[in-house]
Amino acid sequence: MSTAIDPRAADLRERLRGTLVAAAATPMTTAGEVDLDLVSAYLAGLVADGAGGLAVLAHTGRGPYLSEGVRAAVVERAVALDVPVVVGVGGAGSTDVVAQARAAAQAGAAALMPFPSPGDRVAEHRAVWEATGVPLIAFDLYSLPCPPDVLRALVALPGVAGLKAALLSDAMACQRTIAITREAGRLAVTGEDRMFGPSLLWGAEAALVGLAAAHVGVTADVLRAYQGSDLRAFEDASARLDRLAEATFTEPMEGYVQRMLWLAAEEGRIPATHAHDLYGPDLGSEPLSVKDILTGTARSPR
Repeated sequence: MSTAIDPRAADLRERLRGTLVAAAATPMTTAGEVDLDLVSAYLAGLVADGAGGLAVLAHTGRGPYLSEGVRAAVVERAVALDVPVVVGVGGAGSTDVVAQARAAAQAGAAALMPFPSPGDRVAEHRAVWEATGVPLIAFDLYSLPCPPDVLRALVALPGVAGLKAALLSDAMACQRTIAITREAGRLAVTGEDRMFGPSLLWGAEAALVGLAAAHVGVTADVLRAYQGSDLRAFEDASARLDRLAEATFTEPMEGYVQRMLWLAAEEGRIPATHAHDLYGPDLGSEPLSVKDILTGTARSPR
C-alpha cells in the first residue's frame, strides 16, 4: 500500500526514474591528496558517457574518510554539472550525520543517502530530513542488511524518495526489498552490481552503482536496452556487464574501489597517480585490463 510522500521527495522520485546514477570514486594520490579540478573532469566524463546523475561521497567515493572541506568541494563540483547529485552522509568515523547533511544541502545536493547504521536508522533518517528538507535515498547494504520491518518504516517516511538495494548475492532479499519499496510508492533503486540485469527484471526502476565509476557505458547500455524492446540487446549488454562485475566486485569485496580506480585510469579518466584507494585492502600494483575482462580473457580475479 502506498504511503504519504512529501512533494519534494515525489519530485525527486520522478526525476530519477529510469536514470543511471554513477556512484563515483574520489581520485586521490598515495598521500591522500585530492585534485578538485581532476574531480570535476572525472565527474563530467561520467555524465558525458551515460550517467544521468551522480552519487558522491558514498561507499565508492570513500565519503566517511574525507575532510569536511574536501567533502563540500566535491559536492559543489558535482552540482555544477547540472545533474541530480546524491550525497552520502554518515558512516564510519562520522560524529554528526545531521551536520554533514546540512553541509551537503547547502552545497546543492538533490538527495541525501545516509550510510547504513547499526543504530536507529528510522530516527536517523527522520532527523536528517527534518534538518534539511532534502529528499532521502535509503540504503539496504549487504554488510548491514535491514530487517523487513525497518525497511517498511524507512519507506513510510515522507521524505524518503526511494531505497537502494545492494545485497550482493542474496537474490531473495533483493526481491523483497524491491517489493517493499514499490508497495510504498517509492522508487526502487538497484545497487546490485552482481545482479544488475535480474534486479531490473524484479522491479528496480533506477540504478545507483559503483560499477559505473569507470566504463560507465557498459552499465548504461544495460539500462538503455532494458527500457527498449530488443531482448537480444539486453542479453548481450547484460553479459558484458556481468563480465566486468565478476572481475571487479569479487573477494576481497572492499577491493572493488581500487579495481574501479584502476579501470578509470586505464580508460584515461584519471591519471595513474590518482588511482589509489587508501581505505581498502592491498591488491598489489598490477591493474586490471578492461579489454581482457570484456573479451573474456581476464586473469583470475584477485
